[in-house]
Amino acid sequence: MPCLSEIDRHRALGLFQAGLPVSEVSLRMNLNRTTIFRLRQRLHETDTVSYRPRSERPRCATQRQDRNLVRNHMNNRFLSASTSSRLTRARNSQRISANTLRRRLSTSGLRARCPYIGPILTQRYRHQRTLWAQEHAAWDRIQWRSVVFSDEYQFCSDHADGRVRVWRRSGERYQADCVRELDRWGGASLMMCCYTGSPRGAHTLLDGTCLDL
Repeated sequence: MPCLSEIDRHRALGLFQAGLPVSEVSLRMNLNRTTIFRLRQRLHETDTVSYRPRSERPRCATQRQDRNLVRNHMNNRFLSASTSSRLTRARNSQRISANTLRRRLSTSGLRARCPYIGPILTQRYRHQRTLWAQEHAAWDRIQWRSVVFSDEYQFCSDHADGRVRVWRRSGERYQADCVRELDRWGGASLMMCCYTGSPRGAHTLLDGTCLDL
């Protein structure tokens, strides 16, 4: 029977008490006759039109298994929900669906987001970058004007450009285990680069390779 609002149920109760038949009540309330008939049947059996208390849908995984799911994705941030659902077995050897797994991770604050793409850095490179940032943290605009900034981008063909998601919480975009490290300079590619010591200027297209310059 479709769920009726409390107002409709008490309205139907008033019409029953007025002695109206099921067909007349369904016509006045613009509801299916079977719905009104079952409502009256419940009134005769329980002496009320209120819904009976219902138990919640049984969980396919225990709270301990939910914690294990979160722990697995915290250890491997790039583990997809579909892969994790195939590897995880719930109670009675029932597989947890990918949608259920996503809801469990969502309650822990984990969302599937696009990862920050960073270069592959060794521990030595990380240390050098940290020292450089600390040395220049107090520079003012006048000092930065003497610096020539460069930027370049390369379209790589050595790895797939398919969508990759990382499970992370808000504020964890640049966390080490949430960064996808890629070698941007491997394989055949097209590179675009620019150098500037002032605001944006004209663009020059170079036809050829560095060996031709």
